[in-house]
Amino acid sequence: MKKFLLILALMLLMPVNALCADNVVPQYVSIEQTNTLGLYQAPSEIVLYKEPSETSNIVHSISWLGGKIFPESVKAQDLFAVLIPSKNLGLLTVTDETEDWVQVIYNNSTGAKGWIKKDDPYRFMSWIMFYNMYGKKYGLNLLKEAPAEAKDLHTSTEDKSQIVATINMPQKINVTAIRGNWALVSVFDIDRTPKTGYVRWRSDNGVKYYFPAIK
Repeated sequence: MKKFLLILALMLLMPVNALCADNVVPQYVSIEQTNTLGLYQAPSEIVLYKEPSETSNIVHSISWLGGKIFPESVKAQDLFAVLIPSKNLGLLTVTDETEDWVQVIYNNSTGAKGWIKKDDPYRFMSWIMFYNMYGKKYGLNLLKEAPAEAKDLHTSTEDKSQIVATINMPQKINVTAIRGNWALVSVFDIDRTPKTGYVRWRSDNGVKYYFPAIK
């Protein structure tokens, strides 16, 4: 506790411009780091171990609060998959899991990974859980550079099913259900015609075409 209070005091004394961070939410389709399990809600003190054991070497230790991160050399966009400073919400990408530990990516640029000991079993969310929770609450954004077929609305969760409409410039994409790699959505498009159907929110190999519009 004393260590955390000291770090927090140092963070508060640092220049605001050096510590503030904007929202971090995926905007583009990425073909990197697709073989992942879900997301882990980061604790305020992130202690990363080389192996899933407290006797293992600590590879990194990071403290954060809102948009402030210590050490300041750590960039928000490298550490988090999602960061909403106003909600004090930071989510890390999970690549492996045991009963008591999760392996997360702590540097999105290099792909560096470390293990975090779970302090709350509900911090981990599979991708399906995450999309069901946050997709239904906030709707979805179509990621930039998504393939054309990701914009097709189908009658069922089959690639060969009938295409009933195509998304052009969506004003809002509401989610009704997540079924595997598909999402049942209702779309208010630029032509102001309501459209409903299934879209692929990710490919079979984990490339995401849509992401919850968290704000």
